[in-house]
This record gives sequence, C-alpha cells and structure tokens, in this order.
Amino acid sequence: MNAAEAIHEATAVGIQIAIQGDDLLLEAATPPPEAVIELLSRHKPDIVNLLRSGSGGLADALAALECKCPAYVDVERWQQCIENARRFLQSWGGQAEALGWTARDLFGLHIPPIESHPSYDRLSRYDATGLLWLLRGRRVLALTKTIAAMATSFVPIGERLRI
Repeated sequence: MNAAEAIHEATAVGIQIAIQGDDLLLEAATPPPEAVIELLSRHKPDIVNLLRSGSGGLADALAALECKCPAYVDVERWQQCIENARRFLQSWGGQAEALGWTARDLFGLHIPPIESHPSYDRLSRYDATGLLWLLRGRRVLALTKTIAAMATSFVPIGERLRI
C-alpha cells in the first residue's frame, strides 16, 4: 500500500485530510476505525509529501482531491468529480498521461480572489476548470492531445478543449 491508497481508504470511511506543517489534520463525522488511523500513521510522511508537493501523477492528484473538498466548491460537485476521476483514470488515465494531459488540465480549479464574494464559485470559471469537474457524470468517448469528447444528453458528442 502507498500514500495514495491510504488516502483512498481514509476518505472511503468519511475522513477528510489536511496538512498543517508536518501534521495530518483529520476531520470525520464519526470516530474513524483504528485500522485506518494506523494506516495513515504508517504512511504519514509520504501523505504529507504528496499533499504538500502537488506534483506527481494523475493518481496522486486524485488522492489529494479526495482528502478534502476544495474551498468554494459544493460538496456534491466535489464528490461527483471524485467519481468522474476514478472512472476516467481507470479508462483513460494511461492515454491521458501519454498525450500530455496534466493534473491541472484534469483537476484544475480557478484560484479564489483574496477577498471572495459569498456567492463566488470556483467552478464558474470554465477557462480555469479541469475536465473532470465538467464531466458531471458523463463519460469520455475519445481523447486526443487537445480534445476530450464526452457523451451529453443533448448532443451525441461534446468537446472540451485543452489550451
């Protein structure tokens, strides 16, 4: 098991993870299972490094996203993005990396202004929003270096350009 898998196990039981310095901050609605706490403790240095660096492969980007809902994003959209990402990486992850798609292309979000208005939504800026946030449960049908074709309910194929 590695850090990304440990994060996946923790988030599967409802734990949200953040880092503060070299510490992991855990948040859960109910007390987490002791086995998951031990797993996180065993992989703590690698989890902290993964979350701090923000670099790594697409699987690491998913693990980081699973830790905690990003600020100014609705929890339901966050959970949908995680489902989209798991499905996408299983079907298209290898091809996406080979074609040069980055974690930012897939998971990216607009950087919030310093003083955000209460109605601010990070997903409102399509030019800074990664593909996986835009899928909203739809499946990718084809992938090139610059385009992801996805199934839609209105038109047989829609496109998402990577600039």
